[in-house]
Amino acid sequence: MVLRRKIMIRTDICDLLGIEYPILQGGMAWLGTAELAAAVSEAGGLGIIGAGHMPPDVFRNEIHKLKERTSKPFGCNIMLMSPFVKEVMEVVLEERVPVITTGAGNPSTYIPRLKEIGTKVIPVVASVLLAKRLLRGGIDAVIAEGTESGGHVGEITTMCLIPQIVDAVNVPVIAAGGIADGRGMAAAFALGAQAVQMGSRFVVSEECIAHPNYKEAVLKAKDRSTVMTGLTTGHPVRILENLLSHQYQELEFSGAPKEELENLGAGTLRRAAIEGEVKHGSVMIGQISGMLTDIKPCATIIKDIVTEAESVIGGLQTVVK
Repeated sequence: MVLRRKIMIRTDICDLLGIEYPILQGGMAWLGTAELAAAVSEAGGLGIIGAGHMPPDVFRNEIHKLKERTSKPFGCNIMLMSPFVKEVMEVVLEERVPVITTGAGNPSTYIPRLKEIGTKVIPVVASVLLAKRLLRGGIDAVIAEGTESGGHVGEITTMCLIPQIVDAVNVPVIAAGGIADGRGMAAAFALGAQAVQMGSRFVVSEECIAHPNYKEAVLKAKDRSTVMTGLTTGHPVRILENLLSHQYQELEFSGAPKEELENLGAGTLRRAAIEGEVKHGSVMIGQISGMLTDIKPCATIIKDIVTEAESVIGGLQTVVK
């Protein structure tokens, strides 16, 4: 009889962020609201408000709504290309947000003031070069995001990116891109990550405010249902294939100017996520959407993933003789 040691999923990230499980919710514009972030935090993960291009007053209101729903740690995702980024960062400081994740830029300018109030700074990166560059700014951890992710993506797959970044930096690495179950979490740990970040899995949660049409489109997705648009602009975006993606790609590869492409894409995420227009809207979702078949509460999602990861890791003990 083989006796298996009980596996407990807990890493340094849990202590760093004050969370029970090493699971972060992706900071998704329009969908990473107070409702979703609070539910993830209450379930033991790190819920994250996606600031996107929110004006500062709207952003502050989301933080207040979240604080009414949970007293547990939470984070905010700050898009550094937002026209309101300076004002949003002031809100972060005034509201003493415990964790921020950042994208589309370098947060180093803001880090000294954030450190003064104890905020943990965790940028999202898609390459080793960027991870090394940001490391010099005093970041606390890094989210290495593979091209499998939904929304704005890089070019390197998660499987290749994670171990290279783990080898290149001396801070904890959080794996993102193509992770939606316990098998993915176990694989991320095997690659050297100390936590995972998931967006797509939480899109089809009960607490996510995504329009029912958006969730239904995700649940119907197959393994090859997503496409990448914006390849020629240098800012590729992964979305579900639909009439919008066909129109965008036709313009993109016919040599249309960047301004025309930007105009076509403007407002299309809200159109899909909030208004439910999933044919002519931008349904941002990762390649893992082909595995998503049900809508569950965030607490159940997290419990199921952690339980499965523990089982997978424990089962591997029988492989090593």
